[in-house]
Amino acid sequence: MPIIQSSVQKTEVPDAPVIIGKLEALKILAKMETIRMNIKHAYSTKEKANEVVGDIASQLQGFDTKQLIFFASSKFQPVAISRAMHGAFPKSKVFGCSTAGEIVSGKMLNNSIVAMAFNSKAIIDSKIEIVENVKKTDGIKKALDSFASYYKLPVLDMNPQEYVGIILVDGLCLAEEALMQKISDMTNVIFVGGSAGDDLKFKAAHVYANGKSFTNAAVLALIKPATQFAFIKTQSFSDLGKSLEITCANEEAREVISINNKPAAAAYAEAVGTSFVDAPNHFMRNPLGLMIEDEPYVRSPQQILDNGSMKFYCSISEGMELSLLQSTNIIDDTRAALEAAKEELGGMSGLLTFNCILRTLELYEKKLSDQYGELFSGIPTIGFSTYGEQYIVNLTQTATMLAFK
Repeated sequence: MPIIQSSVQKTEVPDAPVIIGKLEALKILAKMETIRMNIKHAYSTKEKANEVVGDIASQLQGFDTKQLIFFASSKFQPVAISRAMHGAFPKSKVFGCSTAGEIVSGKMLNNSIVAMAFNSKAIIDSKIEIVENVKKTDGIKKALDSFASYYKLPVLDMNPQEYVGIILVDGLCLAEEALMQKISDMTNVIFVGGSAGDDLKFKAAHVYANGKSFTNAAVLALIKPATQFAFIKTQSFSDLGKSLEITCANEEAREVISINNKPAAAAYAEAVGTSFVDAPNHFMRNPLGLMIEDEPYVRSPQQILDNGSMKFYCSISEGMELSLLQSTNIIDDTRAALEAAKEELGGMSGLLTFNCILRTLELYEKKLSDQYGELFSGIPTIGFSTYGEQYIVNLTQTATMLAFK
């Protein structure tokens, strides 16, 4: 596009510095466009597995895919979809999981598959490991030892600004806390990801790698990107200033038995200012949170048990001091988090997002799902609605994201 257009009328010629400035801006835009071509995304809402995989493969045809990440509705038969995606990209490292809804640039979807492809200019290298029987955390050590062997570098010595981890885990295994704790103990590399879902059937959630499907398992990918990356953790809650001490808990079962030395449900209802019977209606708007430097790490209630205890979507330790939270504006909060990350990186060429199913349900309840999808319209994005989110620890009612410059 010419900088100065011809005209029959007399035109003021810009000063040299102005022309140079415009040229530099065009060069930067061209460079950004070239970078964006190193990460491509695709999605399909076709009905049959062979059709949806074929559709995605056609969208990515001609792209030199080195690694492919995909998130698939649980309506697709797990073994068939993993095998088909692997077969469509035989020269690529392919992994993914089942979902409780999908996200792609500009849209929140259901019954679809979304995928993101990276070429060698986006990712220098990556290694995928499958951890089976996830409650036996010795599998994490084997996976990290394998990463060390592959990269010829102890995982403790890996620079967290050069390496990043992605974790996808069976969202019904109740093992995410122990997994993330083990990873954090063994490496400074940050792992981010989500717990696989099954569209709220709560029967079986699957992770995919190497053309196979797994339950009670996690897929770990250790990646060395060729560009800068950043993490986003956003949750839409404020602290109401009401402290609740967990005085008795069954951590493994994710049950809280007493709060402030009172039956958990009664103490929760009292803090919210409602009745025992009405308390579950406040779970979505008023979860609990572990406050760290004024930042909430959300712990979402799931149900009240017959004995007055409360079951949560993630583990809570006895003796933990939590705060009662109040929901704020998901759209505004997420927009602000995305803008901050864009400013930090100087732009985004790709984004993976892991959005809690409880956030998704709130968005649909408030008829905000279209607005939420539009937040990602200017960014090549894929993601899914999760049964848990991972960023250093296990979280709920949060969105965790991995952004590439």
